[in-house]
Amino acid sequence: MLLKTRVFDLCPGRYKNLSELAEAMEISVSQVYRVQEGKRNINCKFIIGAIKAFPGCSFDDLFYFIPEVPAAPAPAPAVPRP
Repeated sequence: MLLKTRVFDLCPGRYKNLSELAEAMEISVSQVYRVQEGKRNINCKFIIGAIKAFPGCSFDDLFYFIPEVPAAPAPAPAVPRP
């Protein structure tokens, strides 16, 4: 299972930009950006920060799970022909 977030969907009306969100979450802007872009997985600091930045929201309001899709099997190696 992969943990995904709704944090970025909840931002409009609360935070003007990623800098404000990061400040409220007490983590770096680069970490927030990397999670938003899918370049970094959600970790404990992000979860704790999201709960700080969105008081009154439950964990389920902020995060959800999706099934992890298994990687496609590697193609079989080519067999040399005589």
